[in-house]
Amino acid sequence: MMAHPSQLGFQDAASPVMEELLHFHDHTLMIVFLISTLVLYIIVAMVVTKLTDKLILDSQEIEIIWTLLPAIILILIALPSLRILYLMDEINDPHLTIKAMGHQWYWSYEYTDYEDLGFDSYMIPTQDLTPGQFRLLETDHRMVIPVESPVRILVSADDVLHSWAVPCLGIKMDAVPGRLNQTAFITSRPGVFYGQCSEICGANHSFMPIVVEAVPLEHFENWSSMMLEDT
Repeated sequence: MMAHPSQLGFQDAASPVMEELLHFHDHTLMIVFLISTLVLYIIVAMVVTKLTDKLILDSQEIEIIWTLLPAIILILIALPSLRILYLMDEINDPHLTIKAMGHQWYWSYEYTDYEDLGFDSYMIPTQDLTPGQFRLLETDHRMVIPVESPVRILVSADDVLHSWAVPCLGIKMDAVPGRLNQTAFITSRPGVFYGQCSEICGANHSFMPIVVEAVPLEHFENWSSMMLEDT
């Protein structure tokens, strides 16, 4: 899953957290539309009907309304925002842990639950792409994970700041040299999900894509066994 030309909205959600983020976006956008409509109506009404009175020095009713109304709006936005924030920070008994290390300019992955299972993931050059592959997004090795299983990602960097981001999974985690950050996600369906480094990290910043492939558990076990045999 990737962005498309002329796409105006977000990518379709592939994880429960991203679904929550999309719902929160729609919820907040409706509030923005209502506020904009109200303000536009007041401006038009004042211009057309000249609803002004220079003799009015103060109005307790108006003061109360424009104090309480913004407070209520902030509460309606803050409560679901805090809920999603805590959901994104929760990491409960992950079934698989993967360490993603950023380099100039590629990603390396280490499956910490398996001995000797790790690889580097380089972008496939344009001239080497096969029909159906996406330019600047395909890699020679994909990060394969089991679908509908909690996965923990440990993110760090070897040289400069990077950022491991996959939009349709609702993930963006900074990779900081000397520091280990972590996040978790669950893919709700099989598929191939594309992302890119989201921190300007040098000349080839745009050439270190991220590819996550979610497969059924039995396919993941076959893949991991094959990778271990190759090593």
